[in-house]
Amino acid sequence: MDKDAAGQLFARYVVEGDHGRSDFFGLIKELVARRSAEGSSWQPAIDRAYSLLRREIVENRGRPTEPVTFGTSGWRGLLGKDIFVRSVAVVTRAIIELYAGLEKDNANAVHLGVGSFQEAQRRGCVLGFDNRFGGEILAAAAAETLLAAGFVVHYAGESTTGALSAAVLELSAAFSINLTPSHNPLEYGGYKYNAADAGPAAAVLTERITANARRLMDEGGNLDSGEYTGKMPDLPNLRPFDALACWQNLVRRNQGRHGLDLDRIMAAFHDRRDIVVAVDSVHGASRLHIRRLFAGSGSDRLVTLRDTADVTFGGIAPEPSTANMQSVVETVGSRPEKLRLGAIIDPDGDRIRFTDGVKEISMNQFGAMAYHFLHQSRGKRGMVAKTVATSNLANCLAAAFGEELFEPKVGFKEFKPVIGRALVFFEESDGISVIGHTPEKDAYIGLLLALDMVMTTGRNLGEYLQEIEDAYGAYYPDRDGVAVRLKGRELLEVLSRLDKYGPGAKVAVGGQEKTIVEVITLDGRKMILDDGSWLMIRPSGTEPKIRFYVESRTAAGTVHLVATARAMLAEIGLLE
Repeated sequence: MDKDAAGQLFARYVVEGDHGRSDFFGLIKELVARRSAEGSSWQPAIDRAYSLLRREIVENRGRPTEPVTFGTSGWRGLLGKDIFVRSVAVVTRAIIELYAGLEKDNANAVHLGVGSFQEAQRRGCVLGFDNRFGGEILAAAAAETLLAAGFVVHYAGESTTGALSAAVLELSAAFSINLTPSHNPLEYGGYKYNAADAGPAAAVLTERITANARRLMDEGGNLDSGEYTGKMPDLPNLRPFDALACWQNLVRRNQGRHGLDLDRIMAAFHDRRDIVVAVDSVHGASRLHIRRLFAGSGSDRLVTLRDTADVTFGGIAPEPSTANMQSVVETVGSRPEKLRLGAIIDPDGDRIRFTDGVKEISMNQFGAMAYHFLHQSRGKRGMVAKTVATSNLANCLAAAFGEELFEPKVGFKEFKPVIGRALVFFEESDGISVIGHTPEKDAYIGLLLALDMVMTTGRNLGEYLQEIEDAYGAYYPDRDGVAVRLKGRELLEVLSRLDKYGPGAKVAVGGQEKTIVEVITLDGRKMILDDGSWLMIRPSGTEPKIRFYVESRTAAGTVHLVATARAMLAEIGLLE
């Protein structure tokens, strides 16, 4: 490490004595880039930068730079600037107010899943965090706030979203708090709240949390009240527990409903010599569980990648993406075993994407494959549920099986009306769950499904998908997104300019003119074309982005649909 260069970087980004004007993550990203290029000698400088960030997280007594807002999957913001000890404590108080309010008005009892404040205190909160920097500090602030209000706290430490949700059900807890921003880049922190059903909270609850939190922020002194140590308190109502064990118990208990025999599947993996599994945790919380999930397998046929602690994620955005999958593709692709299963899991373990070393399988395809497998191979009967932005392959299968289809707007919370009825429910952004499991997306249940699928059929995922496509037709989905500066009502007003693209309107796709035959405005704007292809444009609920989703009936057609979606955004002034 060049000490002069490091000193210049610190001088550029750090304003002594002023956390608010210091850009710690700008500094950290520069240092991580130097580490990638020049080696581990830069690690002490990274550690020093994180120590400064820790002080900001603990000492910040200001307001978040952006107002607290719960989107489709909780509250997210910049660590130190939006999400810090006192802002987390205030949002935790806002949640406590939900339950305290039951004493005067029990209108929210059905959404909360508890009948009284005392019941909520007794059943308690499941609390955990992912591998993000400061997770334990922020969890301690939440725990202190809950304990002071008389709540039992079931403390998991670092864990995945799916395991924490399973724990809510197994422990009969009143709710869960998970300090995670899911797949967002290293500078983000986050706060997920699930009620007693263990699924993403209903909109009526997240809207009330948002309102409570903003009011508490506005009331003088709230950010300065309370002395939070940043250390987990040692109190009787703090009860550590094993979240993965809860997850395993839930899967075993409900085997009869979903048909996934955890112990049989893992025993089969141990006994067979013709299968290899590689799991890339991208340094996230799943790295703590994968070996245990596979019954402590020491086999060289279970390969774990990026399974060490690294809050920088090696400098990448830690999402299950084609670019991030290259290591797992190469790993399974080079193996001699007949059956090859590779997976990449995001930091909080609620998203997963697959490969067999030859073909990448996103949730658009895998969710439909899972439905086909449970329905046809496991003999389960029931509907399928998928978000409106997800591939229509599942629609085709449901029609062929004579089963119902449920297709809500984007957001896992939208599946609530069919929990307990849908065999499989999944979304385009690599989230899935099954009947008899949690109503929260869970990478581990997806991994278990994929392993059972491959071993039962004796086919790699790409081969199984090809069989399904040969029988029911091929679908080619894709998605993309662009960062935008506008937000809120102003952004929606600009997006309303797309209203001119209604039924009968002509659009150019790959040099050919196509006609819009149907428009679905359930969530953004989904335009279905006369050849069965479609494109959908919607604002993100968690990031300053416009997302667009497309699906073609030909392999070459997706790139043209993406280009058309971009052209529409440029036409209305959202692309520079």
